[in-house]
Amino acid sequence: MAFAGLAACAAPGADPEEAFDPEYRGIETRLLDGDLVNFRVEMAGARGAEDVSRYAECAAAEYALIRGYGFARHVRTNVDEEGGIWTGDAVYTISPALPGGIIKIDAEVVAASCAENGIPTV
Repeated sequence: MAFAGLAACAAPGADPEEAFDPEYRGIETRLLDGDLVNFRVEMAGARGAEDVSRYAECAAAEYALIRGYGFARHVRTNVDEEGGIWTGDAVYTISPALPGGIIKIDAEVVAASCAENGIPTV
């Protein structure tokens, strides 16, 4: 029932999920200092900054797991769009224990969600 209200907002005959056809163009990872990591992502077909941020979050989650850590904390993400190409420049800290801070992620849970949704990781 909750979805009925949302469907009323869509254009007649439009399926918002069907229209979303992202092209993930790559992830660049740079270790800045110890547990501080920079992720640069590029994609086309994003619906907005949230899609780009999610792509970077997926990269951070998988990177944390690869390094043997279970968690990451979001520091910042800058998103830009030019000519239909979206770029994200995100910084996360990775850690073996749940970090402090407002925006933190459980790397295993996020990486699994990314895989389910077809979002590539590092």
